[in-house]
Amino acid sequence: MSEAVVDDIVAVLPPLLQSLEALSFIARHLNPPDFGRVMEAAGAPDQALQAALPRLADWPEEFTHLRAPLQAASAAALAAFEGLRAVQNGNGDLMVVFRALRHAPRAQEALYPLAARLPPVSNFFLDPPSRDNAGLLARLAEPAPEGTGILHDHNEPGSRGGFSLYVPEYYTPDRAWPLVMALHGGSGNGRGFLWSWLRDARSHGAILVAPTATGDTSNNKNTWALMGEDTDSPNLARILASVQARWNIDPARLLLTGMSDGGTFCYVSGLESSSPFTHLAPVSATFHPLMAEMADAERLRGLPVYLVHGALDWMFPVQVARQTRDLLSAAGAGVTYRELDDLSHTYPREINAEILKWLGGER
Repeated sequence: MSEAVVDDIVAVLPPLLQSLEALSFIARHLNPPDFGRVMEAAGAPDQALQAALPRLADWPEEFTHLRAPLQAASAAALAAFEGLRAVQNGNGDLMVVFRALRHAPRAQEALYPLAARLPPVSNFFLDPPSRDNAGLLARLAEPAPEGTGILHDHNEPGSRGGFSLYVPEYYTPDRAWPLVMALHGGSGNGRGFLWSWLRDARSHGAILVAPTATGDTSNNKNTWALMGEDTDSPNLARILASVQARWNIDPARLLLTGMSDGGTFCYVSGLESSSPFTHLAPVSATFHPLMAEMADAERLRGLPVYLVHGALDWMFPVQVARQTRDLLSAAGAGVTYRELDDLSHTYPREINAEILKWLGGER
């Protein structure tokens, strides 16, 4: 690699990674009344990225495999900040913020192929405590076997019913691996929600599945089957079976988790007597008392449930989560309850490592 190309990467990569971290910070701490304060706390790494990005323009064609991911990830990150800055300057509303933040997982997807080539990128896709784990870093440095990394099955943007999958690059079939099936929120998709969990699955050794809801195509509502015919539970069972057929999955560590509507569907589907999942972890979800009454009593008895909710949740007030904790505990479920004082209706990615430890995930 030429010295000039190395210098350009050194100029572009730090502000790109800082921009992605800032977007993760904004997404985690987003609370409508505090939007201005959160943006100020995030800083302006996008300005440094914007200034450095032209350095990639004149690279020799032989380095396209490096330039293209850097440019695509940078463009997505800058598009996210463009929307956020517009709202910060009074030109937009909360929906503009949500649309802007959809660019963040696209940026991560564009950048991830460079994790195998550039150590700073690889470290970005690990949780901070794992970045000094010599054994893990050595395993990640080895050539990745076929069938590992990120895979997509009929899960292009706008599609329904498919799934995205992450298999750690150090996967070996000689032991059974925990599986996390993570359900996106309303109007989301599995391809984007994968990135809410990838860093932790990669760090702690779990196979990650992020399905997309079958949705209601009549009104373009892309969420889970919370009412009416349940077309999603059979699809989740099909996806799980296909993954189990190819990789060595531990049948005692099958986690169904999800955010918002996805968390609510954890209850709808996961409390059914036929559910194959051994653990449930709904996040920022709602729950109707009738669900506890209608659930299979034997299924509930001893069922491990890790319930996460924010004290600032403006969509599903925290009182609902407290009531859910009490109802499920009274029905015999093994409830672990985490109430986060600074969490609004967003996904707390920092909780993933705790959930994996609770599940029994290990490298």
